[in-house]
Amino acid sequence: MKKGIHPESVECTFKCACGATFKAMSNQEVHNVEICSECHPHYTGKQGRAQRSTNIEKFNKKFNLQSK
Repeated sequence: MKKGIHPESVECTFKCACGATFKAMSNQEVHNVEICSECHPHYTGKQGRAQRSTNIEKFNKKFNLQSK
């Protein structure tokens, strides 16, 4: 790495819109984010499944086959 061209790394506070805060290293002291791991549907388990049935179940239903 070249000397003198990189910004200094400081401890940064990330503030989410939901009110959660956490610290990490960055070149700014404060970052405001809209969504974090505390409120993201994927991490909280509130995300619905897009495909509830498998392709095999769809095939069996289409051709009126009984799965064993």
